[in-house]
Amino acid sequence: MGKILVLAEKPSVGRELARVLGCTQSREGCIAGSRYIVTWALGHLVTLAEPEHYGPQYKTWSMETLPMLPERMELVVIPETARQYKAVKTLLSSPEVDSLVIATDAGREGELVARWILQKAGFHKPVQRLWISSQTDKSIRDGFAALKSAREYDNLYASALSRAEADWYVGLNVTRALTCRFNAQLSAGRVQTPTLAMIVRREEEIRKFVPKDYYCLQAQFEGFTALRRDPASQQTRLFEKARAEELLAKLSGKTAAVSELRKEAKRESPPLLYDLTELQRDANRKYGYTAKQTLNLMQGLYEVRKLLTYPRTDARYLSSDIVPSLPERLRSIAVGDYAAPSREILQRGVKVGKRIVDDAKVTDHHAIIPTEQPVNLSVLTFDEKRIYDLVVRRFLAALSQDHLYEQCTVKLQIGSEVFTAKGKTIQQAGWKRIAQGTQLGGETLEDEEGSREAKDQDMISQSLPALQQGQSLKPLALKILNGKTKPPARFTEATLLSAMEHPGQWIDDSSLLEVLESKGGIGTPATRADIIEKMFAANYAERRGKEIFPLSKGIQLIQLVPEELRSPELTGKWEERLLAISKGKEQRQKFIQEIKAFAGKLVSQVAASGETYRHDNLTRTRCPLCDKFLLEINGKKGKMLVCQDRQCGYKQNLAFISNARCPQCHKKLEVVGEGEKRLYTCKCGFREKYERFNQDLQARKSNMGKQELQTYMNQQNQEAAVESAFALAWKKLQEK
Repeated sequence: MGKILVLAEKPSVGRELARVLGCTQSREGCIAGSRYIVTWALGHLVTLAEPEHYGPQYKTWSMETLPMLPERMELVVIPETARQYKAVKTLLSSPEVDSLVIATDAGREGELVARWILQKAGFHKPVQRLWISSQTDKSIRDGFAALKSAREYDNLYASALSRAEADWYVGLNVTRALTCRFNAQLSAGRVQTPTLAMIVRREEEIRKFVPKDYYCLQAQFEGFTALRRDPASQQTRLFEKARAEELLAKLSGKTAAVSELRKEAKRESPPLLYDLTELQRDANRKYGYTAKQTLNLMQGLYEVRKLLTYPRTDARYLSSDIVPSLPERLRSIAVGDYAAPSREILQRGVKVGKRIVDDAKVTDHHAIIPTEQPVNLSVLTFDEKRIYDLVVRRFLAALSQDHLYEQCTVKLQIGSEVFTAKGKTIQQAGWKRIAQGTQLGGETLEDEEGSREAKDQDMISQSLPALQQGQSLKPLALKILNGKTKPPARFTEATLLSAMEHPGQWIDDSSLLEVLESKGGIGTPATRADIIEKMFAANYAERRGKEIFPLSKGIQLIQLVPEELRSPELTGKWEERLLAISKGKEQRQKFIQEIKAFAGKLVSQVAASGETYRHDNLTRTRCPLCDKFLLEINGKKGKMLVCQDRQCGYKQNLAFISNARCPQCHKKLEVVGEGEKRLYTCKCGFREKYERFNQDLQARKSNMGKQELQTYMNQQNQEAAVESAFALAWKKLQEK
């Protein structure tokens, strides 16, 4: 009897599967056992071929060769991971292997990773699918006990393949068209471009905004304050200073009477569980983490620590099959600050409703929750503890009781004017006691959106003294509060993720909005972080503190791309059809044919454009080959000068960050210049010729023993880490 080959998406997952399946023999690119052989991809090992693959005419970028519309898309092995692909292919064709289990991530992209490898390798033996949402031993064993036929996921693969090919046809054609037409390195895509358009439009709104002065009339009493409200509009703001001063003069010295006292019992249900986007939002608001940082931390807590479930999910609910495991999950987290609320929920009995369990709202994966793996907080890193804390507190809050309070609204008559105050008496803290508990990892950053909202509220809730209908009160003070209306806030990563998830503001078609909302907006929880990072890398936008600013290149790009690519509606139309393909309700061939026609239309629009592009990174240094001014760019390896004429192609390195450490402050040294003029430089003031520094370093290493050298290198790394941690803390202190 032959063996079963198991294909995981990453080595870390593959090693865990191998351990649970009893595989102990390490081979090239795999781990073998008596019944199973576990191998892995490194993300994608195979991808769609670049345009050059389809003919020499595409090696040179020119408008004459567009649109590029290959009749049949071909797959190629990614050079950087070719060795692992060769190992996987050898196993797939081995007579030792009888069948395969696809164990890549359970989702559309994970399906694509595996199917492309199988297609490229020409694998035709029986295939089954492992579909699990956590990496605990129990989950893996249960998953292998309930394997499904891979045929059940053929439509999901068709949807994934259609998405990949559509992005190729549209993205690559429009990118080449823009680059050739405007002689600048420009790119466009159905997710990146509308996301950038949101940032650019918000900046336009801010620039056009004209602040207006406003005035509020405030009465201060013993223990509380009240604001005057307009009887018709119910607004507290007045935009005429003379009117505010007139009211102040008229009401000064008068007594207030309680004209209305209204008490209402209020109930706030617990928050929904986390999906990835909501978690990334909270991590950015509270700790300033980028979306990419949060995803990486979540991956570690899922794959390595095994403490949290699958991170790349867009669901905020659990499926009913998870409910029996909830008590065990509560027991696994019952340590430290989580012990008391966990035990309280267990003693009361785990009760779930539609806000927690809803099979209809769970697609590939349920919400992010703790696994049954017992936690040892001491082994987690500082950042891991913070992310774990967010997820656990949200999990405990969702299973906790409602927050109950009594809201009291009082209206006070002063002369002919009505002043209003609101008060709140908490009757049952419920879930808020957990959600607002002490955060692990120290102080949190200010939530700029929450702070802004609180400052702009017409009435802020406060504690009110005991009052009675008709009671007379003497104001301690009556004064005018003045302020200015504020422009819309610039996007942070938190609010940009929200806009990507809920792009309704930029969509007019209600049916498309419904589709986008059901699919979680533009992009996916798994890809949004990379999309944002790519915008920064392409110099379309930049972070300044927590805010995101569009750069000149990004602003111009939005003016140059075809209008259909600027709106999230395109993604809505695509997702609607991709969803139909995944359910077997639409043929992917029809979708792809229409995408090809659409790509040709977009190329024609770019070619016919009368717009111009102005380089904002032009230097006064001339190209030695064609005499045009060079552009300064941030390349993958550091700063470079490149010729503005793409046909010329001249490049010159300016500076890059090396792995060598400064002997004074232990930061990584920057290398500037070229040839014999190269220097190692550091912000602390250290400067040394490149060759001399390297010779001194080599001589020092030669004079050291192995143990001494290792001690020196460890010391360098530790000192650099300490400096880095201090610099981060200092930066956060400066931002406050």
